[in-house]
Amino acid sequence: MSRKNRLADKASEQRKVISHIEPKSPIAEQYRSVRTNIQFASLEENLQKILVTSAGPGEGKSTTVANLAVVFAQQGKRVLLVDADLRKPTVHYTFQTPNTLGLTNVLTGQSTFEGSVSRTDVEKLDLMTSGPIPPNPSELLGSRAMSRFMEEASTAYDFVFFDTPPVLAVADAQVLANQCDGSIFVVNSGKTDRAGALKAKELLTQAQAKVLGVVLNQKPKGDDNSYYYYYGTSK
Repeated sequence: MSRKNRLADKASEQRKVISHIEPKSPIAEQYRSVRTNIQFASLEENLQKILVTSAGPGEGKSTTVANLAVVFAQQGKRVLLVDADLRKPTVHYTFQTPNTLGLTNVLTGQSTFEGSVSRTDVEKLDLMTSGPIPPNPSELLGSRAMSRFMEEASTAYDFVFFDTPPVLAVADAQVLANQCDGSIFVVNSGKTDRAGALKAKELLTQAQAKVLGVVLNQKPKGDDNSYYYYYGTSK
């Protein structure tokens, strides 16, 4: 097997949605714990549109949002997972679906909302991939067309999850955050530096984002190779 194929297989393995393929695993249970925390937070105010981001790349935000979408769907909720990372989209790889039509097609009027939704093997979970990468991601996400998209998605689904680019890389997450009901910040143990995390949270706060909490991933537990996820109110 060539090095290229080995890397592709490794990437495919990393993208597996564990909450779907191993629903009884300890990590899947931790995602359900995060779901419970979000639902408790929803008792006082409606949290329907939820953004998931991180400070920098490779910290696990796309894996986290995919698994959260799955566990909400497993509870019988109608869920839409939107790939709003219009620069380096990955949702179509995670769920092995084409990316010929998606969010950018809807926002530019080239396709309808319904015509750009993809079904998944997870009951109740639909996808909106990114679509073709545009030259103006931030402008599209802050457009009136995006506001209309939000309204349409909120009407059709119980929960809408948005995968966005890292906060410190570009302004896209900030642009979208104040249009969402809440944001979840993903931190990678041993990779995310404290200064970067604090700066990213500051930028989200300046964008009037409601930061619901932090998910800490890839944290070694004991001496084995397992990981856990932590969710708590962000200070």
